[in-house]
Amino acid sequence: MKKLKVTLKRSLINTSAHQRATARGLGLGKLNHGRVLENTPAVRGMVKQVLHLVDVEEIDVAGE
Repeated sequence: MKKLKVTLKRSLINTSAHQRATARGLGLGKLNHGRVLENTPAVRGMVKQVLHLVDVEEIDVAGE
């Protein structure tokens, strides 16, 4: 099963309120903070909206 590791690499200062809310919805609040999220269309859409602020890696979780 594939998951996404999303890490906040750019500051949320001087971004729109919508982008800040999307980053917080992904569980990202501080720089270099990362989360491992399910690879669903909803999560991919949220990542696409803040792609210029985050780094995304696709990881394979073999145990699940």
